[in-house]
Amino acid sequence: MNICWFVTILLLLHSCTPGDGMDHGIVGGHASVPHSRPYMVYILDLTTHSNCDGFLVREDFVMTAAHCKKKHPKVYLGVSDTKFLPHGIEVVSFPHPYFKNNMIGNDIMLLKLKTPATLNKTVTIIDLPNPWNEKISKDCLVMGWGSTMYDHYSQSTVLRELNVTLTSDVNCATPDIICHKGKVGPSLGDSGGPFICGGVAQGIVSFYFKRSEDYITGYTRISQHLLWINAVMTKANKADKVNI
Repeated sequence: MNICWFVTILLLLHSCTPGDGMDHGIVGGHASVPHSRPYMVYILDLTTHSNCDGFLVREDFVMTAAHCKKKHPKVYLGVSDTKFLPHGIEVVSFPHPYFKNNMIGNDIMLLKLKTPATLNKTVTIIDLPNPWNEKISKDCLVMGWGSTMYDHYSQSTVLRELNVTLTSDVNCATPDIICHKGKVGPSLGDSGGPFICGGVAQGIVSFYFKRSEDYITGYTRISQHLLWINAVMTKANKADKVNI
């Protein structure tokens, strides 16, 4: 499983320039209504031009995957089409301290905005799970600016989304991973986006791998990390470096 994790991390990350490619994203998905997902965040490294997705969880915090950590990141709020990016916001990165690139688990990171977001119709926050480990709705939604194909990369310029149904016959390996299987789902460039069930951000797009004729997609389960999330958000208001 660790080998699968290492390979798929390489697949989900991709270097590209905003606006390149075709209007694709999420294998089997369809275009979102413009600005209908106002919590979505586009993350771009200004040096390497590599990108990831994220989502706004507080006026001053974006949540994404730890393997999306970049040297010179900026976040872009209220984006529908990446050909028309607004002014970017600088951030301070707080990846989970136990995340390792060659292992499954702890693939979560918080980005503190140096300029808090102004909430409006096109920029809003999304709810996180309750502290207790409640049952997750089986009807879920995933979205991103990634590719529509697993075996060929073509970056999305418009946000796309896909409805998926959780099943109980997938072994997710660790308690902090939610899984689903099928022939459609997140692909190259969709890392860090939200996995939304019942209107709540329950997971973070982390990895996928092929098993037989299906693809297994893994999402970091946010409810398993709420203590760490709250600690970072509290301490980050006092200092740019947090040891949790």
